[in-house]
Amino acid sequence: MTLEQFFHDHPRAAIAFSGGVDSAFLLWAARAYGCDVHAYYVSTAFQPAFEREDARRLAQELGVPMTVIETDVLAVPEAAANGPDRCYHCKRALFSLLWQRARADGHTLLLDGTNASDDAGDRPGMRALRELEVRSPLRECGLTKEEVRARSREAGLFTWDKPAYACLATRIPTGTPITAADLERVERAEDALFALGFSDFRVRLAGDAARIQIPAGQMDGLLKRREEILKQLAPHFSAVLLDLDARTPSR
Repeated sequence: MTLEQFFHDHPRAAIAFSGGVDSAFLLWAARAYGCDVHAYYVSTAFQPAFEREDARRLAQELGVPMTVIETDVLAVPEAAANGPDRCYHCKRALFSLLWQRARADGHTLLLDGTNASDDAGDRPGMRALRELEVRSPLRECGLTKEEVRARSREAGLFTWDKPAYACLATRIPTGTPITAADLERVERAEDALFALGFSDFRVRLAGDAARIQIPAGQMDGLLKRREEILKQLAPHFSAVLLDLDARTPSR
């Protein structure tokens, strides 16, 4: 089955829209193939502000209506506890909320951007999607991440080369309870590095310290700007550490 066939068979749908590569392409495809589509963005403390702005920008460029749903994900006890099943409980709570809003708007089909490269064994959140009967057209149609990026580039989507970006909760070690304050300082640190021109990195919490993971090709540049980085990050952490095990760029 192709995406065109999928949307021909499903002419009206709600899409869980994150502003990332996959959901952006799915939204474009739905629009291109004549689907009456509505985008829903769930805004929580786990998402950085730039993701919401990217989502809003793309929805506007495509002429697709987008609803922002604000919710307190830290009010989900299992998500805040940050156990090994955090992703499942978070996904279950957020997509239940999404379904509630989509159904209130008259939708009977909810889609997400999971692609064929995503390994179900590595994604506990995908169990929640199955339980809630959320469809994943990219996966169903066999489209890999590489294909999604290539087609996004052909379509002229600015998201085509956007690095993969896991939610801010992944910066907190499993088993360490997640607080709004920790999420805020991690986001502030990553915003500072973005502003200095770095990309595809992570700032992870290590006790009360910040541990920077960055691709090998950017390490020299980071060390050259050591003082600027310390000035930005040191006030918020007990120490600022550089992980010498270079981060593999995510695609």
